[in-house]
This record gives sequence, C-alpha cells and structure tokens, in this order.
Amino acid sequence: MASTHHLLPNPLPSLSSPLSPETRFPSHRFPPLPQSKRHNLSTLAKKKNPWLDPFDDGDDPELEYGSLFTDGKQEEDPRLPDNPDSPYGFLKFPQGFNVELTSLASKVRGDVRRCCCIVSGGVYENLLFFPAIQLIKDRYPGVQVDIVASPRGKQTYEINKNVRWATAYDPDDYFPVPSEYLEMVGALKNRYYDLMLSTKLAGFGHAAFMFMTSARDKASYVWPDVNAVGAGLLLTETFTSPSLNLSESGYHIEMLEWIGRPFRNVPRHPVPPLKVSISKKVREYVEEKYKKAGVEKGEYVVIHGIESDSKASMQSRGDPDSLLPIEKWAEITKDMRDVKPLFVIPHEKEREEVEETIGRDSSIIFTTTPGQLAALINDSAGVISTNTAAVQLANAREKKSIALFSSEGKGKLFVPNAEEKKCVVISSKSGKLADIDVETVKNAVNAFENFPVFV
Repeated sequence: MASTHHLLPNPLPSLSSPLSPETRFPSHRFPPLPQSKRHNLSTLAKKKNPWLDPFDDGDDPELEYGSLFTDGKQEEDPRLPDNPDSPYGFLKFPQGFNVELTSLASKVRGDVRRCCCIVSGGVYENLLFFPAIQLIKDRYPGVQVDIVASPRGKQTYEINKNVRWATAYDPDDYFPVPSEYLEMVGALKNRYYDLMLSTKLAGFGHAAFMFMTSARDKASYVWPDVNAVGAGLLLTETFTSPSLNLSESGYHIEMLEWIGRPFRNVPRHPVPPLKVSISKKVREYVEEKYKKAGVEKGEYVVIHGIESDSKASMQSRGDPDSLLPIEKWAEITKDMRDVKPLFVIPHEKEREEVEETIGRDSSIIFTTTPGQLAALINDSAGVISTNTAAVQLANAREKKSIALFSSEGKGKLFVPNAEEKKCVVISSKSGKLADIDVETVKNAVNAFENFPVFV
C-alpha cells in the first residue's frame, strides 16, 4: 500500500504556543527594517489623522524628491484665468464634462489653488478670521480664497480684498432647509477646492457636509465632547476646541499655527496683523452721513457699544456682556470738550432714547454694516467702545482707542498687546460691565483728548 503521508497538509503550529515572528510575517514578504530607520520611527512628525490610517507614521525622512516634486512655495497658476464673459470660465466644467485633474506633483507638494473657508459666527468672528485669510495668501501664492458665512458675517468681506467670493449660508443652523443644504453642497463641489477650512465645531453632520464637497484636504474644529464621534473619519485634520464656544478664545485661533506650519524648505509663516481695506465709494458715502450728523473729519470720537437688542450691535459671541446702557455713556462723555462724541446706533429706534438722555444737539449716526463702521473710524480721531467690532477695526486702522471690558481676562483675550495697538483696556472689577468705574474711564478719556492726534 502506497504511503499517503505526502498528500496530507502540513500540520498547523500549536495554538497554545505563541507564533514566532517568522511564522506570522515571513521574511520574504516583510524584510526587517534597517537599524537607522528603527530609530527614526519615534521621531516622525505627527500623524495627519489617526482615524484614517492607524499605520500611517508620516512622511519618510529618508525619501528624496526629484526635480518634479520641488521644494519651497508653490508657483503661480500657469493655466488661463477665468473667462469673465462665461458663467463657467476656462477652469470650470459644466454638467456632463470631465472634471479637471491635478498633477501628482501638485498633490505631493500640497499646492493649494483654491481654498474655501467656512466661518462660524457673526461680524466679530469673521473679522478675527482676516489674519488667517492673509496667512493663506502668503503661504500659497496665487491661491483663490472663497468664504461661506452667515448673512451678517458675509457683510464683513466688503473690507477684505483677499476674498474672491463670499457666499451667504449660515453654517450654525442646526436644521437647514434641505433644498438649501443640497444646493450649497453642489455649489461647493463644483468649485473643486484643494483645501477647506471650518471654524464651526464639527460633529458627524458638519464633517459629512465637508466630506460631500469633495475637497482634497478638509480641516475643522471638532467638539471637545462625545459629539465629535465620527467626525475624524471624514476630515483630514482636526482641532479640538478648548470649550463648547470657540469664540471664548478671543483673538487666538489654533488653526493659524497649522496653516503657517513649516513644511520641508518652507519656514514657519508668522501670523500677520489684522488689516482692512475700505473702498472709495464707501468712504464718500460715510463722509456725507457724518457731516449730516454735525461733525467734521478728524474732529469726532466714535462711541460704539450702546445697549440694544439689535443684531447689528457687532458684539462677540464669546462675550455676551459687552454693551453699556446709554446712561453710562452719558456720564462718560459729558465732560468731553476738545472733540465731539459721535454715537453709533444699531437701530433707528435707539435714536429717540439717545436724544432724550444726551440732548437734542447730540451727534447720532445710524450704521449697521462693518464697512461703513470701518470708514467712520478711519476718519475719526479715535474710538471709545465696549468689546465690539469697533475695537478691532480701530486696531486695524491704527487709531487710538479705549476698550471697556467686563473682566481683565476678556481684555487680554480679545486685545492682546494692547499697548502696541494704541489701545487702553479698562475692565470692571466685579465681572459685570455695568459696574465699570466711570471715573476711571473719564480719566482715560481726558488723557485720550490730549493725545497729539487730536491737535
């Protein structure tokens, strides 16, 4: 009888004994790593996203790039510009056409030709995002930056020359209209973005919204609690918010450090200061308005932060206690002699109350848009305001200002390096803005009036 031993399969190793490395990973399939590379694994850069690939250890430090994958900043886009007479342009494809393909070298270098920023909040939050937009323009030459913001936040970008398109869509709406939601996803998808940033705290829902836009890289803040579950699977880069309200962080945005990070031969980019640009038409329109109010250029001080229930107050979502009643403003401004106070009201219904408290001969102007407020501050001698957008606009136009805060901590968050910005920060000792010491403010106003800019 012939032996059938050679027909039987090889016996399996005993399950009671652990598998040897050679049994688990044969040497002919997984060669051992060199000794130098074993040491380098512990010093690799941070993983892009541990949710996507837990075995991704980052870039290979020993990998050398050829001439095709050049280092340094990206070059200007060599392709033709958009056709202004066409609704699609040269670089946009209508329905039924093949999409544009990016070269492999552009992807490896991380070039960004088109960037979309979804900014949560109102005027104040969008104004504080201006340094991030300028940082993107400096880091990626020739990039086109688009904005998605609320209708109030969209008005801010009339004083920003770095933005191509600003689309009105409220990202903070928890129950959007399905037709508007799908329309916005389709509009963003058809623009073929390389990078999408978001300051809205993302859960699975907002992360899915960004994922459906088909942007190459997607970076967003996520909730610091269980609401962030699943968001990391759909995003390229995530930032954990320090609190449930990102606006409470004030002027500091963690995303700026990631945008300006060093990359190969590109050094770290410093965060630029807040700057705004005002058009000639807006300046002429505002000049006509404040002359009707009875003041001349350079001879008035902007008073901003009157208590009101209007949405045009331009206060921060991170500081709800940032408006003063008109009675407090009357005490602060009653001894002003060298310059005339110009009271900015966010709604016409406040005019009668201001006239009754201050006087019928008081100068009052009704302004609701950040562009008009910036032009008004630009022609003024200075600003006295609570924690509203007027303080940031005064710093952007390098005007001397007095900022009133409910606490010292809020002042340091929203106006860092106040002395360099010609800003005097006065905070309440009780933690409530209504309890602010009026005499301290009046003393600061007296020194404010003797400042050489008023001469």
